Amino acid sequence: MARKRSHPAHSSNRPRLWGRHAVAAALDNPDRRVLRAWATREGAALMNFPADIPVTMADVADLGRLVPNDAPHQGLVIEVDPLEDVWLGDVLADAPPKGVLLVLDQVTDPHNVGAIFRSAAAFGAIGIVTQDRHSPTEGGVLAKAASGALERVPWVRVVNLARALEEIAEADFWRIGLTGDATTDLKDALGPPRVALILGAEGPGMRANTRDHSDALARLPISAAVESLNVSNAAAIALYAASIV
Repeated sequence: MARKRSHPAHSSNRPRLWGRHAVAAALDNPDRRVLRAWATREGAALMNFPADIPVTMADVADLGRLVPNDAPHQGLVIEVDPLEDVWLGDVLADAPPKGVLLVLDQVTDPHNVGAIFRSAAAFGAIGIVTQDRHSPTEGGVLAKAASGALERVPWVRVVNLARALEEIAEADFWRIGLTGDATTDLKDALGPPRVALILGAEGPGMRANTRDHSDALARLPISAAVESLNVSNAAAIALYAASIV
């Protein structure tokens, strides 16, 4: 079990999560503290809310006012404490002989990061590493896009991504930076049993210092008909490729 740091008990930064998968996964996660819930009668019937969680029955319009821009809440909204911090050293120490780690270099869109969490869970990635100041906060948009995977995939947030990549290398991970200008296809860059796949933000891509901390640069062999893939799509394809080596 990864060692974690507790957030303050009375933090004012309490996320709200919504949607059936996100809410169900939060309720099933023993490391997640759910403080209160709002639900339509139909939504509440789908959940097994513990007796110690206060549930307010509400209609669809009332729930829409609890989430940003009337987000698709599916009749369920919960307020939670943030998950406790996960330390990179613990994730690396618990890594199996063959494992895939994802590193996101300033990918800030919560929809993309949430979708990457979902793919990471689907392909058994051991964790996701982001830079603390240049990644989305834990919240409802990300959790909804992750479809429950936010509760299942360890999320390591670091201050210095370059130093984290050095630590990852020390744990015998082969670091592959994905970039469209690479001359090597991803399938040819794979090989070592422990792999860290590094993806940069859409548009700027990986920063120069991140590239310098990669053991190899690789590209996905996509058709010339499109310039690039959405970062979440690229992550899903790269995870699949790494899982079948």
